[in-house]
Amino acid sequence: MNTSSLPVAVIGAGPVGLAAAAHLLSRSERPILLEAGSAPAANIRQWAHVRTFSAWRENVDSVAREMLEASGWQPPVWNEAPTGGEFIDRYLQPLADLQPIREHLRLGARVTGISRLGFDKMKSGDRDNAPFLLQVSLRDGSRESLLARAVIDASGTFSSPNPLGAFGVPAQGEAEAADRIFYGIADVLDAQRDRYAGRRVLVVGSGHSAFNALLDLAKLQNAEPATTVTWAIRSTPDPAMYGGGAGDALPLRGALGTAMKDLVGSGKLRFVSGFPITALRQDDGGVYVRSFDGELGPFDEIVCATGFRPDLSLTRELRVALDPTVEAPPALAPLIDPNVHSCGTVPPHGVEELSHPEPGFYIVGMKSYGRAPTFLMLTGYEQVRSVVAELVGDHAAAREVRLELPATGVCNTGGPQLDAATATAASGCCGPITKSVIDLGSVEAADSSCATPVAAGAAGGGCR
Repeated sequence: MNTSSLPVAVIGAGPVGLAAAAHLLSRSERPILLEAGSAPAANIRQWAHVRTFSAWRENVDSVAREMLEASGWQPPVWNEAPTGGEFIDRYLQPLADLQPIREHLRLGARVTGISRLGFDKMKSGDRDNAPFLLQVSLRDGSRESLLARAVIDASGTFSSPNPLGAFGVPAQGEAEAADRIFYGIADVLDAQRDRYAGRRVLVVGSGHSAFNALLDLAKLQNAEPATTVTWAIRSTPDPAMYGGGAGDALPLRGALGTAMKDLVGSGKLRFVSGFPITALRQDDGGVYVRSFDGELGPFDEIVCATGFRPDLSLTRELRVALDPTVEAPPALAPLIDPNVHSCGTVPPHGVEELSHPEPGFYIVGMKSYGRAPTFLMLTGYEQVRSVVAELVGDHAAAREVRLELPATGVCNTGGPQLDAATATAASGCCGPITKSVIDLGSVEAADSSCATPVAAGAAGGGCR
C-alpha cells in the first residue's frame, strides 16, 4: 500500500509533541497531532504552579520559535526560568494556536493502541509497508481508527506515576486509600490549600518533586501551624541527596536542594529514612503506612512523589525494543541509566538511538527515557529534529548533532570501572567517570525531566 499521502501521527501536544509538529510542517509534511487532554500541554497544567530549573532559552525549540516570531510573537526574557503556567501561556499555547498547527491538532483524542493495518505483532509479510493503525478514544465517548505513515509518540510519563509501594508495585492497601493519596506535586499553597491546611501530611519520595512539595508544605505550616509534615524516604540518607548546592550549573536546582537541607535541619518536619512502604491501613484515626519493621501514622493526607514510568500499553502490537531495566531504546539506555549516570544531561542523540525494529515508529521526549530521570527539554527538541529529518529522507541531517548541551548538575563518581561503551557515553556529560552513585534509586528521582518544575523552584520541566 502506498502510504506517502498519509499524515505522520504525533501523540501528545506537550512541548516535544508540538515541536515535532512544527518540524514536520517546516519540512512540508502533514502531521496529525493527537492530545488526550482538553487543552495542549495537559500534563504541564498539572504542575503549573511549579517553576522550572532551566531558563527560557533552554525550553524553546528553534523551529517553533521561528514560526512564532513570524506571527509577531514577543519572546520572553531568555535568562529567566518560567513556571509551568508561564511556559504554557507564553510559549506552548501560542504555538498550538498558530493556524498551521491548530488545523492539525485534535484535542480530547486519546490513543489507546497502535498496530499495523492487516498485521498483528506476530505477522510479518509486507509489514514494513503497511500503514500504522491508531485506535483513538474521543471525549464524547466514541472511538475511531486513524491511518498514518509514521508515528511519533511524545505522550510523556506524567500520567503514569510510580506507586507508593517501595518495590515497583502498589503497596497492600494503596488502592483502598486512593482518596488520601496525591501522586505528583500538590498545589498546597493555592488550589489544594484546603486539603492540606491543618492536616497531618506524609510526603514520600527523595527527588525534586518531593522537595517542592515539602518546601511548600513548610510555607503552609507557617501560616497554618496545626499542619504537621513527615518526610519518608526508602533508603539511607546520603550527603549527595540534596544535590550540588552552589556548585550546580543550574542555580535554581542547587538552591532547591540547599533549601531542603536547611528545612530538615530546622526540625520543622519529621524525617524518616530507610522506610520502604509495603502496606497501608486505615481506621477512624487516619491512614497508616507500614514497612518491614515499623509503622508511621496516623496521617490525613499522603503526597506520593516517587516519580513516573512510561505507559507501554500503546505499543503492545508493535515490534518495539526496550532495555529491560531502563525501558528506553537499547542504544539510548546506556547513556541515561541512572544506576551509572547521575548527571543532569546526556549526550545529544537522535534517530539512530531512537529506532525500533518497527520502522517508522519512534518514542521521543521524556517517554523515550523510560524510567530514567535525566531528560532535558533541549534533548527532546534535538530528537524530533533528527527523527523528522529521517522521515523525509534527509538521512545525513538526521545523523548530524546540532545541539551543544550545557554541563548541568554535579556528578558523583567512584566505584567500579564501567565498560568502555558506557564510560564513553557518560563522559559526554561529566567527563571521564568511573561510576555515578545514586543511593536513593532511580524510581524516586524519576521526575527530573528538564522542563520540569522547582518549588520556589522546579518539578516538571526544564532541568529540574
